[in-house]
Amino acid sequence: MSSREKLLPLLRENARYSNEDLARQTGLDVEEVEATIRELESDGVVRGYRAIVDRNQIDPERVRASVELNVTLDRETGYDDIAERLAKFPEVEGLRLVSGDYDFAMDVEGDSMSEVSNFISEQVAPVPEITQTVTHYIMETYKEGGVEFEDGDDDDRLSVSP
Repeated sequence: MSSREKLLPLLRENARYSNEDLARQTGLDVEEVEATIRELESDGVVRGYRAIVDRNQIDPERVRASVELNVTLDRETGYDDIAERLAKFPEVEGLRLVSGDYDFAMDVEGDSMSEVSNFISEQVAPVPEITQTVTHYIMETYKEGGVEFEDGDDDDRLSVSP
């Protein structure tokens, strides 16, 4: 198994492991860990490091939505062109080309449902290649980035059976 194959699962599990921790867990020496991480970053395999944040703990009023987009392509415009245009909007948190009933899955954030709705209707829907949008407002997040969220409110109700 290569040093990349040893390190990537650990970095995905916890990007805050020290190089010494990573060396100990993989059997590599610290210098090899450092060199491999530099290589992963320069090759664009590792694109960044992020904390998984329970957004409701910070701003429970912030609105998130998942938006389905259908597009019609022409000879001059491809999926990459549309994705590049949409990804530039700061409201867009995630954008993926998907298979199935629609073409793109887009994650959007805003301060209110009205703000998200206006963004979709005024900025996204007018893009000539976009033929349909369907917006799903996210009501609750149970798992994100592989981490389960607990609400901390244990249900102490007794089950009732007939």
